[in-house]
Amino acid sequence: MLKRACSIAFVTIATLSSLGADSRPNVIILLADDLGYGDVGFHGSDIATPNIDSLAREGVQLEQFYSCPMCSPTRAGLMTGRYPIRFGLMRAVVPPQRDFGLDTDEETLAEVFAKAGYQHRGIVGKWHLGHRRIKWIPTERGFTYFVGCHNGAIDYFTHERDGVLDWHKNDQPLEEEGYSTDLIGKAAVDFIESVPSDDPYFLYVPFNAPHSPFQAKEDDLKKYPQREGRQKIYAAMVDSMDQAIGQILETVEKRGDLDDTFILFFSDNGGVRQVASNGELKGSKLTVYEGGIRVAAAAMWKNGDIVGGRRIREKMGYIDVLPTIRRLIGVDETPAKPLDGIDVLDAMRGKAKLDDRPWFTYLDQNDDRTEKLAVSTKKWKLVVTCPAPDSDAPGETTAELFEITNDPYEKLETARRNPEAVAELRAKLDRFLEWKSENQILRFSQGRGTAEEIPNWTPVE
Repeated sequence: MLKRACSIAFVTIATLSSLGADSRPNVIILLADDLGYGDVGFHGSDIATPNIDSLAREGVQLEQFYSCPMCSPTRAGLMTGRYPIRFGLMRAVVPPQRDFGLDTDEETLAEVFAKAGYQHRGIVGKWHLGHRRIKWIPTERGFTYFVGCHNGAIDYFTHERDGVLDWHKNDQPLEEEGYSTDLIGKAAVDFIESVPSDDPYFLYVPFNAPHSPFQAKEDDLKKYPQREGRQKIYAAMVDSMDQAIGQILETVEKRGDLDDTFILFFSDNGGVRQVASNGELKGSKLTVYEGGIRVAAAAMWKNGDIVGGRRIREKMGYIDVLPTIRRLIGVDETPAKPLDGIDVLDAMRGKAKLDDRPWFTYLDQNDDRTEKLAVSTKKWKLVVTCPAPDSDAPGETTAELFEITNDPYEKLETARRNPEAVAELRAKLDRFLEWKSENQILRFSQGRGTAEEIPNWTPVE
């Protein structure tokens, strides 16, 4: 097994495509929800995360890995390899019963695995990419197995959102007792154990932890007497998630092909202010500062030379996952739509430097109709706050410039001293905004369905 897998890791894509599907690695993506950059052991936290830490220690730490500042946009970019502004899913998250979802014209990561011959494509956890219509649910988007919730912020014990059960197996509601993080771990284990030993698989595990509501089990709370209130509950929730990850890793190891498995862990955005820790990074979830978008991340693929506990400082992120996976599993045909992400496999191995490229962040989530944007290069980062195009209220546009290479904590604002850099980066943002689809998701509170308005919460055609 070891000799065969090592040979795969370094062959050309064309050669890999000619091999049978059973020669390709398993792929597991573990996604935390609202985890703070500083809330893992390998970043110095007091929260016990030994299993996540093992990925960083035996694999690599991805020290400049970026997500969006909130849930659904990160998931949309992960699934497509494209900035979600192109198909309307970068402005805000998908609230309960919103009649909006991931555009069916977009090819998903699961569909890419299907093209590569992977017959076992599981998702366990939080979808959050549309559920009002059948066409948006996971089993219609390339996955063969689904256990979890369609919405965010479900109750961890009742599995309800707004008083309605939101727990499913494939396309049917599922009544199941237990703490949702434990159930996610169990369902992931069940999926892995169901795959024939000679078949490769893709497993996506988007946890709903440690997102609110802040709910934890008593046994986990007892581990953190040094903490109080929501910070104590939050720590217990992170601990529980790490335990579930440990069960998943143990199952892969028992299966005998851990070395043949590419595993990626990261958070969908930065941690929540006053609850999570983003270390020294400025900002938090729902901001475009580093604390909102630079996330804890690690990867491991022992037979692919993603090993050794290296600290990888190349800038990469959520939109790079799909193009990297395409190479890893041998899909070399031209994508149906141009990808914004790039293949970062060699960078993860510590064997390549990535070219300088602008990295864009955007949100317009709330009723104040204010756009928050950022663009960064290797040297600079520009943060812009401005009225949205549909805003009637007068508002001031502000621009903050940071020399991000030497000021990763965004402490020194330098816009007035560097007008040329501001102009250059603002022009890049203007071009980015030209990609905006006319079909944008409504802001979070606009047009949100409720149980009273939509009594039948099952997806419709």
